[in-house]
Amino acid sequence: MAFLHQALIFLGAAVVSVPLFKRLGLGSVLGYLVAGAIIGPSGARLIGDVENVLHFSELGVVLLLFVIGLELQPSRLWSLRHSVFGLGGAQVLLTGGLLAAVCWLLGLPPGAAIIAGFGLSLSSTAFALQLLAERNQLTTGYGRLAFGILLFQDLAVIPLLAALPLLGHADAASAQPGWYTGIKVVAVLVGVVLAGRFLLRPLFRGVAAFHSQELFTATALLVVVGTAALLNAVGLSMALGAFLAGVLLSESEYRHELEADIEPFKGLLLGLFFIAVGMSVNLRLIVERPGLITGLVLGLVALKGAVLYGLGRFSLKEQEPSLSLGIVISQGGEFAFVLFALAVSFRVMQPEVSELLVVVVGLSMATTPLFYAAYERWGRPRFRKEAKTREYDVAPEEDHPVIIAGFGRVGQVVGRLLRAKRIGFTAIDASPEHIDFMKRFGSQVFYGDASRLDLLRAARADKARVFVLAIDDMEASLRTAQTVKEHFPHLTVFARARNRVHAYRLLDLGIEHVMRETFAGSMELGGDILQTLGLTFSESHRVMERLREHDEKLLRETARYHRDEQKLVEMAARARKELESLFEQDDAEQKKSA
Repeated sequence: MAFLHQALIFLGAAVVSVPLFKRLGLGSVLGYLVAGAIIGPSGARLIGDVENVLHFSELGVVLLLFVIGLELQPSRLWSLRHSVFGLGGAQVLLTGGLLAAVCWLLGLPPGAAIIAGFGLSLSSTAFALQLLAERNQLTTGYGRLAFGILLFQDLAVIPLLAALPLLGHADAASAQPGWYTGIKVVAVLVGVVLAGRFLLRPLFRGVAAFHSQELFTATALLVVVGTAALLNAVGLSMALGAFLAGVLLSESEYRHELEADIEPFKGLLLGLFFIAVGMSVNLRLIVERPGLITGLVLGLVALKGAVLYGLGRFSLKEQEPSLSLGIVISQGGEFAFVLFALAVSFRVMQPEVSELLVVVVGLSMATTPLFYAAYERWGRPRFRKEAKTREYDVAPEEDHPVIIAGFGRVGQVVGRLLRAKRIGFTAIDASPEHIDFMKRFGSQVFYGDASRLDLLRAARADKARVFVLAIDDMEASLRTAQTVKEHFPHLTVFARARNRVHAYRLLDLGIEHVMRETFAGSMELGGDILQTLGLTFSESHRVMERLREHDEKLLRETARYHRDEQKLVEMAARARKELESLFEQDDAEQKKSA
């Protein structure tokens, strides 16, 4: 009953807090933290055994690293070597060195200052990756850079743990010599790699032959937890072991099945880990020494953020993603809890210092979602607005016969076709980020708002023959169409419509050539399906042409009524019956001719 009681408390806290904080735009991580602080020993005291909960919930971090490893093939891992070992190493050395110096100046002994400084230099892999994943930022430039730095930080835990016996005194009477420990670590790593290369795939192949979903899931959990426990037994990080197991399985045919099976366990245990972190924060210490705690937390976040911002500017060359990098991994990390606890047992650090640092790390984690949400709301839009205030590019001197407005998915395909036939064109796009990206691939695209009359004149629209309207934004597309029809009526306009409503509004403006972006592809897909079901190519092609003609006719007939929903419903019902009748007539004619 005690277990069920605790489970009820954890689940209730999560179900109440997470939706609330997500609705406020602060993310689920902060919700878990606050829930933990409320139910923990310093709050309502509903749960008292924080240490055991924290140890058990670390499996969530282990499973998170395993899933990340599954997504990261060795080839991709090798491509990250510069961000992992270059920028990651620079971040740990710079931040750790500066923080160690500050701790020493504040009165800590040299050994304690080193462990405190470099322990605080580590960031929270779980926090940062969860935050980036929630906002779909993992694949951005700064997201990949953040992942590389976090990966190096996980590796940096190993030498820090190894340094503890050298800086202090172990409670055990006899300690193994360093060279023996090193050989053991290397042997275990080599063994794990060899086992992953030659044993894991046959193992999962054999398990899959039983066609038991439960057995496959249990085997996946056994591999992850077993690898993590093996590396933990020789003093390495459990998360590192799980990550290594994931990388070794990343190129197997079972990768997606493993990820799907692990995902529910990862989500629940990771949430429990965040709650346990919130429970470990000593609220009494915050009440007794609020000024000191606030200063230490803000100082830690500011120093780490400044170093990360500098490294981001060096690598990314842009201000906005560099600030995002500085915010997203500016907090302390979960490995600091382990490191500071061991520092006390090795008599490197006093217990009261360790307790203070744990509070600082826990509160620094809470600042990250707050700062990141504030930055997304007020900071990032301002930087993007400033980026868009740059002067429009000057149009080329050549009189090209084609102007392409919007060089995205559709515009690029049209441009490639024209370039293949050596037909000159002028491409215009309103996104400065998109322009800079396309120029890296050799495409000459000019920055500007195609709805502006002066820019169209500068692009020599009066000399062109064809205007391709491929702008993604519906309202911007309609503004451009109106300007072109009003001032350059000689241009033949070919417009891309996002949907039927967009097509109606373009037809209202007098645009004759309207292409709905999903219609053509859907027709091709339907034709392939008909052929798979037994129709010949000519039969499926005839059906497609009949449907295309009928739909185009219906589109133009209904265009004038597109604001009258009742009329559209009536016309659509009548059109369905008409189309069925047409197909029945075609079938009858085919049977007669046969």
